[in-house]
Amino acid sequence: MWGPARRTAISRLRRSAGALAIGTVILSLAGCVRPDGLEHAGRMIGADSLAAGDSLPREKGNRVPWPVADWWRGLGAPQLARLIDEGLEGTPDLAAADARAAQAGAAVPSADASRGPALDGTGRVAAYRRSRAGDGPWSNGNDTAVTREAGLELSWTLALWGAGRSAWEAAGGRARAAEIDGRAARIELSVAIARAYARLGYACARHDVARADLVRARAVLDLTRQKAQSGIEDQRQVRRAEGDVADAERQAETMDQTIRSTRIALAVLLGKGPDRGRDIERPRILSPRSVAVPADLPGGLLGHRADLVAARWRVEAAGRDIAAARTAFLPNVSISGLAGLSSLDAASPVALSALTGRFGPAVSLPLFDGGRRRAGLSDRDAAYDLAVAHYNKTLVAAVNAVAERLSGLRSMETQAEAQRRAVDAATADSALSLARYREGIGSDLEALSVRRHLLGAEDRMAALDAGRVDLSLQLIEALGGGYQPDPQDRPAAAEATPQP
Repeated sequence: MWGPARRTAISRLRRSAGALAIGTVILSLAGCVRPDGLEHAGRMIGADSLAAGDSLPREKGNRVPWPVADWWRGLGAPQLARLIDEGLEGTPDLAAADARAAQAGAAVPSADASRGPALDGTGRVAAYRRSRAGDGPWSNGNDTAVTREAGLELSWTLALWGAGRSAWEAAGGRARAAEIDGRAARIELSVAIARAYARLGYACARHDVARADLVRARAVLDLTRQKAQSGIEDQRQVRRAEGDVADAERQAETMDQTIRSTRIALAVLLGKGPDRGRDIERPRILSPRSVAVPADLPGGLLGHRADLVAARWRVEAAGRDIAAARTAFLPNVSISGLAGLSSLDAASPVALSALTGRFGPAVSLPLFDGGRRRAGLSDRDAAYDLAVAHYNKTLVAAVNAVAERLSGLRSMETQAEAQRRAVDAATADSALSLARYREGIGSDLEALSVRRHLLGAEDRMAALDAGRVDLSLQLIEALGGGYQPDPQDRPAAAEATPQP
């Protein structure tokens, strides 16, 4: 059972807390430090406000999701799948993204812990020296005294206006954004490896064409020299043939260097040394059809872009920061307490003879701070505007990136169709020239000259196919790379989704 004295003390504490609560409301209306006139200006734009109805496909019924997660496994290139898996195991860029996510995540429990009470153990020993005159521990003739304290100290700021919760939610939003940034980094890396792999495959194919053209040019030079010696051709034809050989050698070396550079680029993406690139087998060429865009793209794919979702989380976090900063202008209540032993005794250096303690609430009201709180709120407003501007910039870039890649693919498909007709014509011309040569009607030089046109047409066709594959891979990245937002990200993703 509690004694009368203890019940009386508790009753007084309750009355004091009630009075402080009433006083807090009154003082909140009379505070001198106010946030009046401070407001953020940033406004998020919606994708439907961007003029993109003619450039982006419209929603038409149910569609198959594209691209899917692990989209690279459906390209029919096992070596590419292994390379992407190797890269995703860990590179310096991914390690940096993971470290940033861990750093942001560590702030969440710290912000949550600040909302609760803190209990600390304290201990102090201090020596004092003064004149012998006076009362107290020095009155017995001593001129030195030692104070000793030991106990437990309680502190708890109640944060009546939700400052602690707002700060905790802001930290959680930044942590979620950093985590999604890590997902975006993995998508970017997977696409970069696929693009480098495709470039290597087409570089090898164009290298074959360049080598075949070099063989043809040298054969033409040999025949031209023979005819010049026989007086059939003059030296001008020889010089032209020599120029063709030099040009073919240059082109072959160019493709050799492209292959070497692309192998090194792949090694960098894998986080390995340049010799790793040498170990990569000649890639299987990715056909444009294997990465082709579906005829009917699903709608709302921009909402699956990890960078947009992360940017939206940062806007949310900045908004919670503003809410926390505004509470600094309001009065607050804190509770503190101390329980322990103390002594002020010159006779014993270690004795703790007196029981001491205190416990009670306190109210604080901001009256004057030289503009510190207003400056802090202004800084939070500016941070919010910056987050909104970054989101808007990301959204605009995303919409235009998708439109640009779709437009480029349409153009390249038209070019490829025309180039296929050119290749077919050059193939037929080469076959006729070879037949004429075998029948003794045409010359060997004529057949080799026609073959040059065929090789050039095939090289241009390979370059167009490489460009189409590269643009398709860029479109996969622009449409989110198969990222699927978690349920908690759905609201953010929905607001980032365009409605053409």
